[in-house]
Amino acid sequence: MSSDLARIRAEALRALDQPFATAVVVRCEAPTSARPGATAVITAQGAIVGWIGGGCAQPTVIDQALAALRDGKPRLIRISPNAGSAVPGMTHFEMTCFSGGTLDIFIKPEVPRLRLVVLGRSPVARALARLGGDLGYAVDVFAPGAPAEDFPGARQVLDSLDLTGYAFGPLNALVVASQGEYDEEALAAALATPWPYVAFVASRKKWQAVREGLRARGIAPERLAAVKAPAGLDLHGEEAEEVALSILAEIVTLRRTGALAPAQAGAAAETPAVPTQAVDPICGMTVDVKTARAHSHHAGRDYYFCCPGCKRTFDGDPARYLKAG
Repeated sequence: MSSDLARIRAEALRALDQPFATAVVVRCEAPTSARPGATAVITAQGAIVGWIGGGCAQPTVIDQALAALRDGKPRLIRISPNAGSAVPGMTHFEMTCFSGGTLDIFIKPEVPRLRLVVLGRSPVARALARLGGDLGYAVDVFAPGAPAEDFPGARQVLDSLDLTGYAFGPLNALVVASQGEYDEEALAAALATPWPYVAFVASRKKWQAVREGLRARGIAPERLAAVKAPAGLDLHGEEAEEVALSILAEIVTLRRTGALAPAQAGAAAETPAVPTQAVDPICGMTVDVKTARAHSHHAGRDYYFCCPGCKRTFDGDPARYLKAG
């Protein structure tokens, strides 16, 4: 049942283009509450759906799943009370409060499809939609007057340049390929979004002229400076497909280096950092503060625990365990 819930949750997140990680128990040594094949889904917010073991295992799995989402790399972990029991290619986490068994868990991140937004109905726009679809991107086209059949690789073709209310995903690239048709209007719409990659298919001379018009419209200088024009890598392409290929090559480069993430709005540099993790003073486990199953306040400090058992042990004689720590 829990694996079914995890599968349903994964399908829902995938449909929304939201990142998540899947954790699967691949091996265990009794006594454990999970069995091989037990599956859980961990969201980017650290919520877990499914079952891969008890309270001592879950915080470690969540922590490693979030790490996998950050670096995009799967990992194999072992949760065991036996120090040094891991094998090459596996990371071991010792749990002194664990019931005595061992869990080997494979964690795989699933990042969303890149959303390629194309503005325009030019030959380059059509080539971008076609090649982007071949790469597995979710391609959406905004092009007044364009017939949908001109964009067989697109998910949708909208008869508008209005991006208001468009549901951007975690990864987006916007390319204005209007090529002389409503250039300023398309760029103004693209630059109203928070996304850092906005490319314009045009020569440098054409971009300089269009930029003056956008400046007169009141578009902020920092947004104008963010426009990539000419769009794409300099591959000396001439045909529409070659230009589209150079743009997609640039998008691949930026995506794999993490440059397509949006700027965090409203981030205050002077705001002090709030700890998000703590060490359980009983078992030594790293615990996520937000999802900790137990908490105590002693001598003006907060302590977090992986399970109620560790909290009861601590509350019985805090000085003993703080001294040991």
